[in-house]
Amino acid sequence: MSEKKFGVLSLPVIVAALGYFVDIYDLLLFTIVREPSLQGIGIVLSDKAQVLAASTKIINWQMVGLLIGGVIWGTIGDRKGRLSVLFGSIALYSIANFLTGFVQTTDQYAWARFVAGIGLAGELGAGITLVSELLPKEKRGVGTSLVAGIGLFGAVFAYFIYKFTNDWRLCYKIGGGLGVILLLLRISVAESGMFKQVKETGVQRGNILMFFTNGTRFRKYLLAILIGLPTWFVIGVLVNLSNRFAKELYGDNQIESGRAIMYAYVGIAIGDILIGFVSQYFKSRKKALLLFYVLSMICLVLFFSSLNNNDNAMYLICGLLGFSTGFWAIFVTMGAEQFGTNLRATAATTVPNMVRGALPLINLMFLNLFQQSWGWGLIQSGIVTGVIVMGVTLVAFYFTEETFHKDLNYVEN
Repeated sequence: MSEKKFGVLSLPVIVAALGYFVDIYDLLLFTIVREPSLQGIGIVLSDKAQVLAASTKIINWQMVGLLIGGVIWGTIGDRKGRLSVLFGSIALYSIANFLTGFVQTTDQYAWARFVAGIGLAGELGAGITLVSELLPKEKRGVGTSLVAGIGLFGAVFAYFIYKFTNDWRLCYKIGGGLGVILLLLRISVAESGMFKQVKETGVQRGNILMFFTNGTRFRKYLLAILIGLPTWFVIGVLVNLSNRFAKELYGDNQIESGRAIMYAYVGIAIGDILIGFVSQYFKSRKKALLLFYVLSMICLVLFFSSLNNNDNAMYLICGLLGFSTGFWAIFVTMGAEQFGTNLRATAATTVPNMVRGALPLINLMFLNLFQQSWGWGLIQSGIVTGVIVMGVTLVAFYFTEETFHKDLNYVEN
């Protein structure tokens, strides 16, 4: 089988990792340069209502782009091939990011991030699918963890690029340039042998409706999404609002949310690399995932405890939270392993983007229900939201099947 010829440090793994590195750089860049970029398009930073409205619009449009792009690229990946997505998606988001460097209004900014979101949606799923199918099953967990772990350092790179240049427009243009370089590296990457075999059979491929027309398949798809929920609760709520939580926990602070995100992504990247080896040690995806869930719960308790009482402690805990949610690679790999070759790219591409798309729903519960409707404070709302997210995740985890030893050379009928 062609997939036996590749190792964890082979060209497809390295290029997939670099692709995700650029993807994360661009995905997190707005969060890092939010205030200076909004100021650059005429938003008055002292007007908190205007800042909130503009930033919410831009990030929501990016998230909608991710959801739509997940479906588009997943379908293309199963119908036209994994490489089609790796080339097409990065070409689209490279152009969109370069153009973001020239926006002048909130609407232009939102549209640019929407198009970028569509492009960004395809990178991880296609890369994980390709690596999973090219590597032997004994190595694919380590290979996909390296892809995600190395890729997640893109957020750290974005933070330091902005600190070095202090020019948000240039940061976006650099992201576009990185994409062009990546396109050149991808020319020599091989297509999946499994996909080639399935393509020759003429079996139906890339039909997302197949997830909803079969009860067992729908159940697996839903569970694959729910086991990843804690990642974006941690990043999108706790770390992103770390300065506000710090004020409630210990008063005056100098917390920068961009810096907190950078520390969290250092932790996530390290965790994502490590979890592949943990999975290999246990010979189990689920045991490795459960270990990180336990760590996540410990870190959530730590976040809201009296030990989180100064800026250094907050940054440290954000890093630990990131490490404990460093199961993105295994979560996406399990999504790919749950389904046959004719639906694998669709699953691996849509599942992580569905989790990203769940963030507005989590925010709706955290902000609108618990704080605005019920009148709860920030801390109480954060604790209850965290308990609900982890509770749903643990139930989904219990019913999720083990995929470590699964042979991926099959199709969905």
